[in-house]
Amino acid sequence: MDWLGAEEWQAVALSLRVSLWATAASLPLGLFTAYALARWEFPGKQIVNGLVHLPLILPPVVTGYLLLLTFGPQGPAGRLLAEVGVVFGFRWTGAALAAAVMAFPLMVRAMRLSIEAVDPKLEAAGATLGASPPWVFATVTLPLVAPGVLAGAVLAFAKAMGEFGATITFVSNIPGETRTIPSAIYAFLQVPGGEGAALRLVAVSVAVAMGALLLSEWLARRVARRVGGA
Repeated sequence: MDWLGAEEWQAVALSLRVSLWATAASLPLGLFTAYALARWEFPGKQIVNGLVHLPLILPPVVTGYLLLLTFGPQGPAGRLLAEVGVVFGFRWTGAALAAAVMAFPLMVRAMRLSIEAVDPKLEAAGATLGASPPWVFATVTLPLVAPGVLAGAVLAFAKAMGEFGATITFVSNIPGETRTIPSAIYAFLQVPGGEGAALRLVAVSVAVAMGALLLSEWLARRVARRVGGA
């Protein structure tokens, strides 16, 4: 990517790093949450469902401010985590946290719809053969919902790549540390002559998003064929 300047390439590399970590770190929790909402009945289920989807309806700036109050240097969780060497405020790790929070509802929704489409009788059949619930999930449910898991992961990755409001509110726009592609585009548009760099980053964003979607479709088809032929 010689056509990208050093600062632009830095923003691209940081965005990929943040998005990958945000997706990978939230995937286990997202799958657990989706399964719980799809299969379990428990007190406060609707409250949990509302909290999961809250970042979708709140202004991103509000979500970022709440993260700052909670995980910032003066926040209760931020101070406790800082004592063990984990810092989110004004670090790339905070950008990953903000991206994960904003992408989490999309991930959970895709996975939940996929789990709900699986006939519970298939899982019950595995249980009647003596399999434990975790084994039934691993050998029956997970292979059937794998395309939905992939779709949720790709949606989360694409959302994380484009996250701006919560990120800039929580961790600011620090070059080399928290300046992701959206933040860099914003910064370039604030200075005379920065339109060219902004357009190049827009092109990178579109290319990465389209590439992720195409890869998701390809992987989903391969998984579906393997499951169908099993």
